[in-house]
Amino acid sequence: MEIELVSTITCPGCGHTKEEEMPTTACQFFYQCDNCKHLLKPKEGDCCVYCSYGNVACPPIQEGTNCC
Repeated sequence: MEIELVSTITCPGCGHTKEEEMPTTACQFFYQCDNCKHLLKPKEGDCCVYCSYGNVACPPIQEGTNCC
């Protein structure tokens, strides 16, 4: 299975979407929407903003390992 490194994040506040490259060595806990400046944090039970708001889960989750 090939690991995808790009995910499209959708802001729950304004609906703005942006394609971002995910880090492979650390979780990303915060992400600021370029449009409305809302600070996104992972939803309860998710390890990072990509798992909560992205269309692709973070690389460690894709690999089937624990994130963070």
